Amino acid sequence: MIIDAAELDAASAYKLLIGSVIPRAVAWVSTVSPEGVANLAPISFFTPVGRKPPMVSITLQPRSDGVTMKDTFVNIRDTGEFVTNLATLPQADAMHASAFEFDPGVDEFEALGLEKEPSEVVRPPRVKDAPIAFECVVDRIIPVGDDGVDHVVWGRVVRFHIRDDLYLERGRIDTAALPAVARLAGEYTVVDNVFTTPLDEELLKARHGHRMRSLDAQGAQSAGWCPLDGKDRSPSGAASASGT
Repeated sequence: MIIDAAELDAASAYKLLIGSVIPRAVAWVSTVSPEGVANLAPISFFTPVGRKPPMVSITLQPRSDGVTMKDTFVNIRDTGEFVTNLATLPQADAMHASAFEFDPGVDEFEALGLEKEPSEVVRPPRVKDAPIAFECVVDRIIPVGDDGVDHVVWGRVVRFHIRDDLYLERGRIDTAALPAVARLAGEYTVVDNVFTTPLDEELLKARHGHRMRSLDAQGAQSAGWCPLDGKDRSPSGAASASGT
């Protein structure tokens, strides 16, 4: 299948991107409005972009109406600060629920029953139980696309918060202790296995044709399973208020 990108609308291109670029790390982004209302949302267009100074990048699409800017973007634009929190399996339900399109005046921490942990440099709080969090200040905001409603934000990391038991000698992270949650297309995956190369040929043969299994037995092994078939997924990737 060869697809001409010029013939795709935004929703169609989005489906191809999120189904192909997998797994994607999730930045559970906390912000605060100029009025002091805390906001929390998962962003799966997330990656490191620099080392000195350390920088991360998040890309934000509009709300499901395709026009209105998300509270996360508005708060970052207006305050110049945000925090990326690492979500692990115990926080997966709350992380997903924070994608719901709450009204701008709603504090998602309070709505979801999540505890806040103060940051040291920036105003937005951290998620109390997040094992890793980066306090960030905006370095630049870059409009993306023909309609100008998508934006890339580069954030300079000014504080790393690493849970003590995860911080190893020589500044390494005990990644094996982190059941990190990542995004596929419309579903999630948990990082729970590792390998190094070269791989044994017998192992490769044994896994040939192997399909992804559903951790929660929701039918991901069925031949027709598609993570975007659910009625509660919007083109922007946000969960609707009726979703679970």
